[in-house]
Amino acid sequence: MGRPSTGEPVDPFYTVVRSIARFWVWFLFKHVDVRSPEQVPATGPVLLCINHPNNFIDSLLVGAVLTRKIHYLTTAALFRNVLLARFLTTCGAIPVYRKQDDPDKMSRNAETFSACLAMLDRGRLIGIYPEGTTHAEARVQRIKTGAARIALQYESRRAHGAERALTLIPVGLTFDARKSFRGHVRVSFGEPVPVAAYLPAYLEDPEKAVDALTTSIEWEMQAQVLHVERLAREELVRAVEEMYRSALIRDLQEERGLSARDVDPLRVSQSIADAVAYFARHEPERVERLEREVRRYRALLDAYRVRDLAVRTRLEARQSRRLWRSWEALLGLPVFVYGAVVNALPYYVPRWLARRTARKETDYATTRLLASVVAFPLCWGLETWVVWRLGGLPWAILFAASLPVTGLLAYRYLASMARLGGQLRFSMLSLTRRQAAARLLVTRRAIIALLDQAKADYLAATRGSTF
Repeated sequence: MGRPSTGEPVDPFYTVVRSIARFWVWFLFKHVDVRSPEQVPATGPVLLCINHPNNFIDSLLVGAVLTRKIHYLTTAALFRNVLLARFLTTCGAIPVYRKQDDPDKMSRNAETFSACLAMLDRGRLIGIYPEGTTHAEARVQRIKTGAARIALQYESRRAHGAERALTLIPVGLTFDARKSFRGHVRVSFGEPVPVAAYLPAYLEDPEKAVDALTTSIEWEMQAQVLHVERLAREELVRAVEEMYRSALIRDLQEERGLSARDVDPLRVSQSIADAVAYFARHEPERVERLEREVRRYRALLDAYRVRDLAVRTRLEARQSRRLWRSWEALLGLPVFVYGAVVNALPYYVPRWLARRTARKETDYATTRLLASVVAFPLCWGLETWVVWRLGGLPWAILFAASLPVTGLLAYRYLASMARLGGQLRFSMLSLTRRQAAARLLVTRRAIIALLDQAKADYLAATRGSTF
């Protein structure tokens, strides 16, 4: 997951918590793409400014990819529970009082600022979410001024005797699918924001300097994530991503001789968003036509209960692997059955709970994670105990070691079966309703033609822009 920073002593409790976090990150995500972790210094005062798209999962990810202890600014509402407050305090969290949670305690944020400055004086690393709340939008929301105030207060004190300069790092988290198990996520660390450059202005007009630095931090955070200018276009950008991004990546690999690791999917996604924004300004009728075609195509997919991947596979004339003829199927079927049986309960119960109790989209993954943290060890422990009682200690140890691995293999097998099932459904549609299948193919082909022409026109018009 990248090369994390090292060098600062970390207490044993935090080390254990971080090890558990790394396990759950490995277990929950198929791939975590960590970009430029070396931007975070191994020692010295650091302020991480992180976007907040996925609630508690965000802290889990950043904490898992860095070995330095992170002192997160955490909503004081979580400290109302005695046990949770003790855990957060031991982990180094600093309570911050938000107006929506504690309107009568906002004055206590002076204590929060003092605690942050004390941590920085000791050369510690602080993590802050400047947006102030978690959200599901594909962009960085207008951030609060707290990060800039902390940074400039520290730098102004340093100018009067403190020894070590502050490093302010923008951090971007981007989830391909926020709610999906075994999804992809990117953790990107940007170049340090030059806080000292704002210090002269801060000494003359603090509020103006804070606003200027806040704007700079926001821009740098936006550079680390997928940013869609207008929320009304977000659905279109996501649709184009789903239908066209893989083709763009494949074109880049073929045209430039790049490997899959050399192509940054987020840059490709951002180029799609930039192109949509460009045409929305200069040729809005083209964007409107594309939106109509995409809506029509998605309505057809829903009506015929097929997936875009199956239609794309047929159009691209791929010879898909038949799952039952592959070595994975021959060897994997017993593993799938075994893994599915022993992991079914801890897998489905957290998902059911998250669907029933999550109030917002951004709460879903956190609810599912917290339920999984309880469900998996509990179920695995009970199952291992049963095996120990029936077969003895050696079999129990072997069984316990097999649980997470076979669970992941079973999920992969199930995903392959789902893809194959989608292709079979489209094949049946082609046999039973030829006109419907042909309509899907024609509609998707027309959309790809529109996108190919838009790509060529965008590159010609912008010169130097790239996918």
